[in-house]
Amino acid sequence: MQLGHDFIEALNTLAEERELDVDVIISTLESALLSAYKKYQPGNQEAEIHIDKLTGEITVNELRKVVEEVEDPEVEISLNDARRFKRTLEIGDTLKIPRDPKNFGRIAAQTARQVITQKLRDEERRAAYSEFLDKVGEIVNGTVYKADGDNIIIHLNDKTDALLPKKEKIQDERYIPGSVMKFYVLEVKQNARGPKIMLSRTHPGLLRKLMELEIPEIQQGTIEIKNIVRDGGARAKVSLATLDPNVDPVGACVGNGGTRIKAVSGALKGEKIDIVIYSNDPFVYIKNSLSPAQIARVEPVLDNEKAATVYVYKDQLSLAIGKSGQNVRLAAKLTGWKIDITPVEPDRMPTLKDIFHDVFTDKE
Repeated sequence: MQLGHDFIEALNTLAEERELDVDVIISTLESALLSAYKKYQPGNQEAEIHIDKLTGEITVNELRKVVEEVEDPEVEISLNDARRFKRTLEIGDTLKIPRDPKNFGRIAAQTARQVITQKLRDEERRAAYSEFLDKVGEIVNGTVYKADGDNIIIHLNDKTDALLPKKEKIQDERYIPGSVMKFYVLEVKQNARGPKIMLSRTHPGLLRKLMELEIPEIQQGTIEIKNIVRDGGARAKVSLATLDPNVDPVGACVGNGGTRIKAVSGALKGEKIDIVIYSNDPFVYIKNSLSPAQIARVEPVLDNEKAATVYVYKDQLSLAIGKSGQNVRLAAKLTGWKIDITPVEPDRMPTLKDIFHDVFTDKE
């Protein structure tokens, strides 16, 4: 009984094209055929199946252990009976009895098809897992496919889908089926149905990678991104340091007519991006981080590590705090300092009431 030369040649060609191991396929096929044979044959006989990888011939042997006294004839055979097949056998040896089950060739062909199909699926899943595992922390283009509850399914290619979870979506951003967007590969896990790929539109890494793509000075390392914080789709702050004093990090990131920063912002639903100059002086850094507000001064809070009071003039107060506290909140995350905003009273000459405060208070 054999699968034939044509089958072996086709298997070798397929294995070469898909970078599969022929020996692994044949070994898997032998195991699958053995399971099929045991279902085909009644009883508890032990058996083995071998496929010749040159000719495709299938050999089926039932196995019997040679014993002095037979207790289970399905798996044991006496020494006298065993020596009718092979005269050199001894107690404890295993006798192989060739079998040629009726219609087993049809079962073998069906099983071979199933095994190879499954192996190809497994290989596709393995290849997809390896491909996207290397892309964790990178940007990929994806096509919005459909909503799955609060999550969005994204087509990455013809064979691979990914998931954009609710918490990784930009608030109020519309995910229209068929639209192409950029995503940050957050995580890749392997499971029985293939790789499970998690994407993000809110991760700071997405903004970092977009800036690297659009701004050559960042890609080349002339400008270094120190930190990024985001309210996805609304606002972000990026702190930068330049390694070349002749390069203006703000100008380089904004580009002529704002083209560079607009391209980055446009890929993030128009997210507003504040460019902040990094400083080793924490108080200068805090002052810069509250841009675009103009800051009067920054003072440390005594007995409170990494806490500062920022004084601003009243006309800059709302700008420093930002809508719903967004500006000061992002500045605190960017710098790692707790920031308290306090308005500054305008300078004026002291009055008599200021000078003789105690006297006026007593009279009152």
